[in-house]
Amino acid sequence: MVGLKPSEVPPTTAVKFLGAGTAACFADLLTFPLDTAKVRLQIQGENQAARSAQYRGVLGTILTMVRTEGPCSPYKGLVAGLQRQMSFASVRIGLYDSVKQFYTPKGSDHCSITTRILAGCTTGAMAVTCAQPTDVVKIRFQASVHTGPGSNRKYSGTMDAYRTIAREEGVRGLWKDNFPCHFVSAFGAGFCATVVASPVDVVKTRYMNSPPGQYGSPFDCMLKMVTQEGPTAFYKGFTPSFLRLGAWNVVMFVTYEQLKRALMKVQMLRESPF
Repeated sequence: MVGLKPSEVPPTTAVKFLGAGTAACFADLLTFPLDTAKVRLQIQGENQAARSAQYRGVLGTILTMVRTEGPCSPYKGLVAGLQRQMSFASVRIGLYDSVKQFYTPKGSDHCSITTRILAGCTTGAMAVTCAQPTDVVKIRFQASVHTGPGSNRKYSGTMDAYRTIAREEGVRGLWKDNFPCHFVSAFGAGFCATVVASPVDVVKTRYMNSPPGQYGSPFDCMLKMVTQEGPTAFYKGFTPSFLRLGAWNVVMFVTYEQLKRALMKVQMLRESPF
């Protein structure tokens, strides 16, 4: 690596793993209010409690939350959100190249589209498995409405939420079946991805936020939404979802590239004999 610039040195798996998770956390910090607004709009109209607070649009939702629940309310569930990014993005993005190389036949100069798809599916499945509990807890916090000191708080903190869900709903409660939702969302980008992923994302949010027994399965949740609220319910929270997707990807990948270069520079300096 002597004589090479940090940008010319292939990053190690550790650098990509740490860089992807850190960059994703930074992107989440900047876009988290949009994600919370998306969740509130997606669950609006689901039940009587949800109808008590009416949200209109992205900015209106955030302003209503700040006015009724305090200035920190758009960042409810941030701890679980950062935990999710460190466990999800680190695996999905940080390990992608290593898994792709694992599937590439020895002696091959290039990898086929099949290999790339297989690597993407593998890292996606691994990431979902690792990050699923954090996503459930994040959504529970984002969906909870607390308007004052007298409001009932179901969870005292992030770790208490993990323990409570596991105790009341079983360990499986932290792994509610929504792999297809994540799978669709993970392979989409931009406006088209939002159009395609929005229905499954709304179902995911409602199913993860539901108490035991409310829905028999994600499919049951979908049918009840269509029956009770009509097909437009699948596109609740579309605008903040689209805005967050674009902003998150820009911030995440720009930060990821800069972090990789910085981490490789540090590694080169440590290995340099001078």
